[in-house]
Amino acid sequence: MKNKLSILTNGFLKENPVFVLILGTCPTLATSTSAINGLGMGVSTMAVLICANIVISLLKNIIPGKVRIPCYIVVIAGFVTIVQLLLQAFLPEVNESLGLYIPLIVVNCIILGRAEMFASKNSVVDSALDGIGMGIGFTFALFVMGSIREILGSGTWMNMDLTGGAIDPISIFMLAPGAFLTFGCIIAFINWMTNGRAVKKKSFGCEGCPSAEGCGMKEEGGCSK
Repeated sequence: MKNKLSILTNGFLKENPVFVLILGTCPTLATSTSAINGLGMGVSTMAVLICANIVISLLKNIIPGKVRIPCYIVVIAGFVTIVQLLLQAFLPEVNESLGLYIPLIVVNCIILGRAEMFASKNSVVDSALDGIGMGIGFTFALFVMGSIREILGSGTWMNMDLTGGAIDPISIFMLAPGAFLTFGCIIAFINWMTNGRAVKKKSFGCEGCPSAEGCGMKEEGGCSK
């Protein structure tokens, strides 16, 4: 039971995909213009992540090793299509606001990374818990980013006016420079709170990498992130 709980909480705390592992930065910066957009993108990604983890865990002994990455992408793309159709049907405003970034969930490195590193090696239950934990961590990160940028950039939060026009919003926070500034400040704060232990460089070996044979990093001990 303790191990199940650690799998569930790992993605939210110890290995938050955005603030600790520094993954999924592109959708984080692009879609976190408001708290609602952050929640929409986070929940959509979490749904795909959970479903993809479960299916890939079920098929891990069937999928040939040489074509596992294309197979993972096909599975992920199927669930992304379902999520996009559901958004178009029930939340058209969120779907229009997120735009191209919903179909781009297919190439989100968080989902493909968890499929390769966890779901393909663990049970269905553990893979589902990993998807839930990582999904919650990703959603939390986007919600925090979106809330900060929305409050500072437009004076609202969840479309509620907080300032009543008494304070002029800092419009740069709704633009790309504001996204990078907010993200950098959060990472710096996490580093300060943990004395630099939270965000750290991780090295990965070449075992299981489809590009290992033709990669010059193999002789240097693996890739670093």
